Amino acid sequence: MFSKQEAQQIKKDFWTAFGKSFPRKWLLYNTKVKDFSFKFNAETRKAEVSLDIEMKDEDFRNAYYNKIWSLEDILKDFIGDFQKEEYFTLDNGKVIAKIWVEKHDVSVFNKNTWQEIFEFFVEKMDGFERFYYEYEDFIKDV
Repeated sequence: MFSKQEAQQIKKDFWTAFGKSFPRKWLLYNTKVKDFSFKFNAETRKAEVSLDIEMKDEDFRNAYYNKIWSLEDILKDFIGDFQKEEYFTLDNGKVIAKIWVEKHDVSVFNKNTWQEIFEFFVEKMDGFERFYYEYEDFIKDV
């Protein structure tokens, strides 16, 4: 097990290594839609790339979710199989809509799996971004 400081340093090293290995500007929060963002996440047992729709107004959140959901088959062509949840509860209790892909049996704390995580991140986030740019006007028209 790692101390809290050691764990923070490993995570910092992980994200630094990812940025150096794949230096590019990702879309992430720059979608021009408030509370509609793409995210990377690396944990103890898995890695994840997601689209988080975090509007407080449930009607808006659901409208954006349904726009994406109406393009389900197209999104699958870009990122492969994915999971979705219209009412996903975060650890802090906030409810969001979420669409994501996961890679299991990897860990931010195991440097031997970092390259595998990095390649997963690049492949899946690139797919999410290409999908978003292709259908941006349709998605934004809520």
